[in-house]
Amino acid sequence: MFRKLIGSRIALFAGIFAFILTAGLLMNCQSDPAEARIWIDSTFHQSTIDMSKYSDGIVIAKVEHKWQEFAIRELPDEFIEWNSKTRMETIDKIKKGQMPPLNGPHNAMIASHGRKRFDSQFSINNAVKGTGFIPKEENLKAIIEKLNATIDNPLEDKIAILEDFYQNCDSVFDRTKLVSLELYSTPEFETQSFLNQMTDPGVAIVYLDIPTYKIKAIAQLLHPDDPELTDYEKNVVEYINLIHSYFHGDFSRMFIGVIYHVVEVYNSSPTKNGRGKKI
Repeated sequence: MFRKLIGSRIALFAGIFAFILTAGLLMNCQSDPAEARIWIDSTFHQSTIDMSKYSDGIVIAKVEHKWQEFAIRELPDEFIEWNSKTRMETIDKIKKGQMPPLNGPHNAMIASHGRKRFDSQFSINNAVKGTGFIPKEENLKAIIEKLNATIDNPLEDKIAILEDFYQNCDSVFDRTKLVSLELYSTPEFETQSFLNQMTDPGVAIVYLDIPTYKIKAIAQLLHPDDPELTDYEKNVVEYINLIHSYFHGDFSRMFIGVIYHVVEVYNSSPTKNGRGKKI
């Protein structure tokens, strides 16, 4: 009788413990309700990034389940030299009527994680994205006006403008950022990259080339219809869409802009100064 009583109490306590443990795990797995709800009608405002210390060179973001401060840094000289030189070589091939290479600084592979999509068992993702530089804030509006004024010019004229940008890379572009577009996500369909970056904005960016680099960055997603965008952020979205249309033709809508704020840079070339060495 005594053994039965002890056994039943042990079973009861074990059941209670299992319930508490399971409930705790479920609570830890649940997203913050504010973050779970991405879309408000047909737009959104990213809730996992805080730009309140941006003027101090800091981005605050919720990365790997906790809010952290990240110091923004400039892309190093060797990365800028490789990037601009290779882009100039690509432009030269286009001018000669040759097929531009798919490797190099334009096509970046961006790894992200953070939120499972309905059709997957886990969130890790890698996607090839077209990336580029963004003009410095003081240059941005003037360059937007220049691109708008010349968008219907012959291709050779537009290529000459692009060449001028890359030949004067340091004076034109902001070395703390890379930019891209989220072309496909809408309230009806979300890419895995979009879900991950909205949930956990910490990403790794790599390139297929030699030399090659890895950039760890904080992804800031900007919807063109977000009423909370600053004037600068509105200009960023306009520029990224405009430079995309400048060479790919006009589109019926503005796409989501993405800023990759540079946090860490590594040389991943297969040389003694590379192999994943932090710069």
